[in-house]
Amino acid sequence: MRGYPLVRMTGSTIPFASRCPMTTIDSTSIVPLAPASAPFSEQLPLPLVGADLVVPLVTGERVRYVNLDCAASAPSLRSVHEAVNALLPWYSSVHRGSGFASVVMTEAYDEAREVVAEVLGARPDDAVIFTRNTTDSLNLLASALPDDTTVVSFASEHHANLLPWRRGPHVHLPVPRTLEEALTRVDDALRAATTRHRLLAVTGASNVTGEIWPLAELTAIAHRHGARIAVDAAQLAPHRRIDIAALDVDYLALSGHKLYAPFGAGVLVGRADWLDAAEPYLAGGGAVRRVTIDHTEWTDGYARHEAGTPNVLGAVALAAACRALAAAGMDAVAAHEATLLQRATRGLAKLPGVEILSMWGPSSKRVGIVAFTVKGWHPNALAAALSAEHGIGVRDGAFCAHPFVASLVGVGPDGKTPGAVRASFGVGTSTDDIDRLVDAMEALVLRGPRWSYRVTAGRCVPDPDPRAWPRIVRSRARRDRPRPCSGTIAGTVDRDRLE
Repeated sequence: MRGYPLVRMTGSTIPFASRCPMTTIDSTSIVPLAPASAPFSEQLPLPLVGADLVVPLVTGERVRYVNLDCAASAPSLRSVHEAVNALLPWYSSVHRGSGFASVVMTEAYDEAREVVAEVLGARPDDAVIFTRNTTDSLNLLASALPDDTTVVSFASEHHANLLPWRRGPHVHLPVPRTLEEALTRVDDALRAATTRHRLLAVTGASNVTGEIWPLAELTAIAHRHGARIAVDAAQLAPHRRIDIAALDVDYLALSGHKLYAPFGAGVLVGRADWLDAAEPYLAGGGAVRRVTIDHTEWTDGYARHEAGTPNVLGAVALAAACRALAAAGMDAVAAHEATLLQRATRGLAKLPGVEILSMWGPSSKRVGIVAFTVKGWHPNALAAALSAEHGIGVRDGAFCAHPFVASLVGVGPDGKTPGAVRASFGVGTSTDDIDRLVDAMEALVLRGPRWSYRVTAGRCVPDPDPRAWPRIVRSRARRDRPRPCSGTIAGTVDRDRLE
């Protein structure tokens, strides 16, 4: 990645909102850089908020929680939490306030944009727009497409990179069974498109199987046909080095909550021309140069699509996460996760009835995600037992990728897919966490659950559930807990009774 880690020097220049002469403050970077004094291999796992969380089991024991649901929402890095806490006393308005706290917050927000651009290898003229998450970023881009744009995507995409494009001309390609098929289908689809503009929308890494897509080859094909490429990097960014300029991708979107910065910010980075020509994503203050009673003159650049008070703390958190990962070294992160991935897949593959899901086979390159099914178990029942009896958090279902999961595991008589179980990990995951998962799976697959379960509001829950709720949610849990439906289910689970 070009030029990271980025370190801001003392004496940073800060423009006052009132257009006063430029002045300086003698301070170090507001977005802190995680220390990198130890060798990369010794830094991992990185410290996370909640790494020492203890949870109750239905059997009365209390154990350290193993969070293997990072692909959905990763816990906060401690360095990110510290960055947010350090900025909170200064919280104030940005860009138009003349108070000193406001000037500091403006600098923090502007610096966060520079950090994200630098760490992601953005081109000098790329727009860097802070959003809520990847879904928000891709919907923003969809709203900015020229009218005569055909979007090409695969049925294997997350819904966030599938549904926004349906508002205009689009082509959904089937799930490719090989990398070669993926490249051929894209080449054919872009060649066949007759609109003036074309966009290939593709993920960097699958949120279901973790498999990494060949972005360099796909970008070359798109550009050969005069098309642009938009990359959903929500799953790729936490695991691999990204350099937008080197890859030559046109747009890239990611989420802070998957990048160890769960403070409500995401980002869209890419070429500014389509974004500057489009109507603002939101109409409101901050997106304008001048407003009269019957006329609006919109601004250009990132501000055009960031109307309203921005999520400064979220942006700073996202930048702090980018810096911490850059300091740790993304090559080291990839090597750490490769060790965990090998340990998990080998352990799970030894168990009877376990099938690890894949598009392109077991040798395909992956990030830290393992999705699997177990014969005789409904995925939700297995996930419930892992949590209730072993203190392990995984995800089950179709992972907001219904067409893809249906292609991998099929559908039932009612036309619905039973889904799968997904274990996902990252920079805070240890080998002990993986061993806990494999040992728990062995106990459940070979000996069955130690507790009984029922279906409540379509989900499998312990029956009874004696676990004490934490004080922060206890009253709500008692008031809104759904009423039981269906009967008690123990042992292996009849799929139809759990859907």
